[in-house]
Amino acid sequence: MASKYGEIVEESLNALLNDTSFLPNFSGDERKNAFTSLESILSTPNQIQKSFLRVPLENGKILRIPAFRVQHNNAVGPYKGGIRFHETVEEDEVINLATLMTLKNALHDVPFGGGKGGVVINPREFSEKELHTISKTYVQNFSDILGPDKDIPAPDVGTGEREMDWMMGEFKNIHPGRPYRGSFTGKSQMNGGSLGRREATGKGVYFTLRYMIHNFINENEGWFKENENRFAKTALNHTKRELTIGIQGFGNVGSVAALESYQCNYLNTKVVAVSDRNVTLYNGDGLDIEALVDFTSKHNGDLPTTKEALSQNGIKADIQDRADVLYLDTDVLILAALEDQIHEDNVDKVKARMIVEGANGPITLGADRKLSDEGVLVIPDILANAGGVIVSYFEWLQGRETQFYSEEEVSTMLFKKMKETMDEIFPQFFSDPFPLRQNCYIHTVMKLSDIMYRHGKLY
Repeated sequence: MASKYGEIVEESLNALLNDTSFLPNFSGDERKNAFTSLESILSTPNQIQKSFLRVPLENGKILRIPAFRVQHNNAVGPYKGGIRFHETVEEDEVINLATLMTLKNALHDVPFGGGKGGVVINPREFSEKELHTISKTYVQNFSDILGPDKDIPAPDVGTGEREMDWMMGEFKNIHPGRPYRGSFTGKSQMNGGSLGRREATGKGVYFTLRYMIHNFINENEGWFKENENRFAKTALNHTKRELTIGIQGFGNVGSVAALESYQCNYLNTKVVAVSDRNVTLYNGDGLDIEALVDFTSKHNGDLPTTKEALSQNGIKADIQDRADVLYLDTDVLILAALEDQIHEDNVDKVKARMIVEGANGPITLGADRKLSDEGVLVIPDILANAGGVIVSYFEWLQGRETQFYSEEEVSTMLFKKMKETMDEIFPQFFSDPFPLRQNCYIHTVMKLSDIMYRHGKLY
């Protein structure tokens, strides 16, 4: 398998092989061959583009920086996925993330395929001028495969609206006279970005938790009380009481999810722990999230790391190691940092009984299986963190139509889209033995397979 997500795709296809209502026109050896084709197509990318960006630094040196763009599958629509600036970026990681984007878009009926990009740098080590050069050079090196109807990048870890503005500007320079507003999403509002795009992923992450507990379970409480499904029991235990929440990562996703919880009128929640690359802050009575958001906005995105900084800003918290947030005794853990944070070596120390994946792939497959066996309910990345790409789709539409939605309209449309997906997924999930991740993959593999069959790609 080229991708760790390919393993889940294979498991999903195996679960569907004997379901004759799925792809009913195939039987016998022809059916086996079609499923082999599906596994091959969905577990490998269409294209892997690699380049070395030539970047002159302000000190006179020249760097050659590895950069990638992976285009996984475009059966549903143009490739779509973020560009990551991070020192750990490597080819297999970008393949994994591009694969996830294909599956995520299909699950939520977003008419995009899956792509992903990366540049192997720590952006904190470069000046603004150097980052501008890196962004422009990335577009120059990959311009032939990018475009509003080909491959549409967006922000990811280490990038934001500033980088997307730079990249769209360079795309416009390279392709004069061609439509350009839809070439990148996650841009600033002045450059055609959508209201609510920056907050979309974090809002969607919290919305999945809120909708499951407040709406879906409360509306089906009698059925849940009689349900013997281990995940249904876990979910029911989290209703009608105060929920403590720990959040790993306090960037665009984690801080917005924290603020949504802090201001929530639907669930009785309190955020007792948050972390970033430096520190975990803990307060069993609940953290002042608004004060922490204000602090990070003035300190390069970093949380306070000293007692003095906490005191000066009126924040009450204990300072702990940055990894401690994973192991605290909270009801809910939101993972909004990087991949592979919970793995086979530390999964036994995790106490939360509900985990929401705000980041892509923060739990390894082995750790995920162990958590599921123990009845821990994991709301997976493919379901929980799709808010960003959903609102990116709205931004793409707004650019084509040259009319723009209000922030309230964007939020309403986002929640409606995610609600439709959850209303499709939850009834079956709480009735069958599969973990939620597997259930989501079975749904999305069915959708993609049917589309590719109708395109004639299984012969």
